[in-house]
Amino acid sequence: MLIFKKSQDISDYLNKSRAKGQSIGFVPTMGALHDGHISLINRSLSQSNLTVCSVFVNPTQFNDPKDFEKYPVTIEKDILLLERAKCDILFLPPVEEIYPKDWKSPSHFDLGELEKVLEGKYRPGHFQGVCQVVQRLLQIVNPTTIYLGQKDIQQCMVIKRLIELGKLPVKIDICPTMRDSDGLAMSSRNQRLNADERAIAPALFEALSFIKENIKSGPTNHILYDAQIMLSQKGFKVDYIAIASAKDLQLIDDWNGKDQLVALVAAFLHQVRLIDNMLLN
Repeated sequence: MLIFKKSQDISDYLNKSRAKGQSIGFVPTMGALHDGHISLINRSLSQSNLTVCSVFVNPTQFNDPKDFEKYPVTIEKDILLLERAKCDILFLPPVEEIYPKDWKSPSHFDLGELEKVLEGKYRPGHFQGVCQVVQRLLQIVNPTTIYLGQKDIQQCMVIKRLIELGKLPVKIDICPTMRDSDGLAMSSRNQRLNADERAIAPALFEALSFIKENIKSGPTNHILYDAQIMLSQKGFKVDYIAIASAKDLQLIDDWNGKDQLVALVAAFLHQVRLIDNMLLN
């Protein structure tokens, strides 16, 4: 596996590969890799001539400085996992390579309602930071396809919007959420859970499963109330638990029994904030 730390170096290398007709798959990450990330690497390896993974903890998408400070960094382990997966290229840039002094970000990315609901509501400025870093990474890597995980479904929609705004020739492949045997969605933040918290955390999956098993046409408030009580009794502080359109994340208060839905949840388990979602129909 080749490791690049400078933007110009990896761009030059990939430009030569692209000139030879090679397709490039790209998996952007913030490190602390797990099997969910590796599933994206494997998907890219099966479909692309070259697979690039980036590891960069992006400071501009953290609306809470303490969250940024506590974000797990496990770069030696990450490199080992990527080598075992036979990833072709790792891009491991310092901050000044992503945000050089002469770099100017667009003043604002027009994300519409996506920026006002769910994660957008509870993490103001978060998706602007996501767009900043993804735009830069796409400029540097210029991939054929970007591979993303469904666990961050709202972020996937934001990146899709970013690509549409920039009219970029990049395909998006959204891959299924990977889960541990007890249902907990794989996440880098899981590393911050202690043993007792880890035992409680699958309640998120149980709450989403409860919604999926009991959803009916008509008002949705009662089922969401029951699911929130389930989580509160386990010790979660719920930011939101919602049912939304799987197409655009418009919140659904009354379901017509036909439109495709997704249930989404974000909740704190003591100091760790976890998110998850589940397609319902």
